[in-house]
Amino acid sequence: MKTSVASPVAGPLRAFDSLEQEAYLQLWRTYDRLREIEEAMFQRHGVTAQQYNALRVLRSARPGTLPTSAIGGRLVSRAPDMTRLLDRLEQQGLVRRERSKASRRVVEVAITAAGMALLSRIAADVRRCGCEQLGHLDDRTLRVLIAALKRAREPHEAEADAWPGND
Repeated sequence: MKTSVASPVAGPLRAFDSLEQEAYLQLWRTYDRLREIEEAMFQRHGVTAQQYNALRVLRSARPGTLPTSAIGGRLVSRAPDMTRLLDRLEQQGLVRRERSKASRRVVEVAITAAGMALLSRIAADVRRCGCEQLGHLDDRTLRVLIAALKRAREPHEAEADAWPGND
């Protein structure tokens, strides 16, 4: 069913061009509201959501390292400038970078003890943030939402894997 809004002057005015557009805009608006909560929490800890995500990716490789391109490929959302993101983390002492011995073109990145400590300090706040964002939904609703979002994203995952830097 198409959603429409009546216009007092020109008759019915369509609020959305399609059901798909309405769903997308509802998703976008929801993301925007939930992101505000997350941004405030991360700001208190001096990092962005993407920086936090990069640290979690690097923690999964610990005690090893990951090439910069591998980090970009594992992030929840695409980082347009991985170098700048890593520069900021390195300036804070949360990661260290070094050129690969096998190929000077490859930069290997590792999380530092300070990065691990930050992840430990922030863990409880991250859990509380998730509860604040979606804790009002019951488990069944959350599972349905997760499945629907995965299904909506599925045909586009190959495209995301093809983004520059995700090789």
